[in-house]
Amino acid sequence: MNRELLSVIQQIERDKGIPGEKIVKAVEAAILSAARKKHGSAENIQVKLDPETGEIEIISLKKIVEVVTNPKAEISLEEAVKVDEAAEYGDEIGLLLEMEEFGRIAAQTAKQVIFQKVREAEWEAVQKEYGSRIGEIVTGTILGQERRNFIVEVGKTEALLPGQGQIPRETFHRGDRIRAYLLEVKSSSKGPQVILSRSAPEFVARLFEIEVPEINEGIVQIKAVVREAGDRTKIAVVSKESSVDPVGACVGVKGSRVQSVVRELRGEKIDIITWTEDPRTFIGEALSPAMVEKVGINEKERSAIVVVADSQLSLAIGKKGQNVRLASKLTDWKIDIINESEYEKERSKEREKEVSLAFAQEQKAQEMKEQESLSQNILPKVSDLPGVGEKLEEALREHGFDSLEKIAEATEAQLSDIPLIGEKTARKLIESAMGLLKIKD
Repeated sequence: MNRELLSVIQQIERDKGIPGEKIVKAVEAAILSAARKKHGSAENIQVKLDPETGEIEIISLKKIVEVVTNPKAEISLEEAVKVDEAAEYGDEIGLLLEMEEFGRIAAQTAKQVIFQKVREAEWEAVQKEYGSRIGEIVTGTILGQERRNFIVEVGKTEALLPGQGQIPRETFHRGDRIRAYLLEVKSSSKGPQVILSRSAPEFVARLFEIEVPEINEGIVQIKAVVREAGDRTKIAVVSKESSVDPVGACVGVKGSRVQSVVRELRGEKIDIITWTEDPRTFIGEALSPAMVEKVGINEKERSAIVVVADSQLSLAIGKKGQNVRLASKLTDWKIDIINESEYEKERSKEREKEVSLAFAQEQKAQEMKEQESLSQNILPKVSDLPGVGEKLEEALREHGFDSLEKIAEATEAQLSDIPLIGEKTARKLIESAMGLLKIKD
């Protein structure tokens, strides 16, 4: 029994990394709890386990008195001298208790206390070794799988790589070596748990720190990382030295550095973007690999409208909206994307509104001008039409409408084909031209 107990203590010490003295104290506490379960808590019991021999002593300490009123804590001199002939009144004497006296319930209690104490000691050991390493990349070996979770041996500890911490579609087999991000250390009903992740954005950031010396040295800084594990990552970087290109540093010669990260992530696409305080530039860069034509922003609402070429629209949005979704997360701006065709339609509507407004604003002044022309017998010109400025007059002349007569005889469709002129504007121009010609006549 003694040799078996020492063997178990040594095995726990090796497997769990728990100091032997802590295990010894756990066993002593368990036996003490069992002894009190058997003899009662009022009895003064002490337990001593010899770590060299494995011998266990259970001693009940009692005070020698003339009249015994509490048998659990006191003993008569007559009984005491049977154990120690030199015993005297007022002394304390230790009486050995036999392990065999413990009942089934007491033994079960001892077992539970040992498990509890060993678990507490294991938690302290794991917390001491891995608590300060949260946020680091660790290397381990796959031991097996429980449902969707992989059990990973990391040092002397069994860590957990849960389903949500895995990269989609990647598989492991027993004995495979893996690298993962140490996400947290927590206590559970099964003991301390070291939780790993390969899907966290921070995992990508730490991989770049390993591969790119400029990041490790603080010359290049990672400002933000967003990720949809297994598909695409966007990482924004900035350089503290103007002579160092942050994107180039992360890509490496012939892409050597970024390819090392891509291989670790099983081919996941990575967009490396230069971070800048200018939101327009940053938003445009964040939509890489798409090429952006224009970016309009609303700083109050932190929203942006991005214009891209028709051929770039699907690339900018990405599969199921992934590219624009990640760009929005990276920049922390709401992003709406439109193509150039849609943008030009919107601009035409706006221009027509502007021209209509110009007609309304100048109507009264034009009427006065017409009256003045009539009174002075001045022939009206194209520029006398309400709302016709230099640009519109020039556009009309370029398309052959250089007189009021030609405009009055034109159809709405003919005038609508001219830039800056919509259907409503065309109709107003024809009506105004006819009106001026009547005045002239």
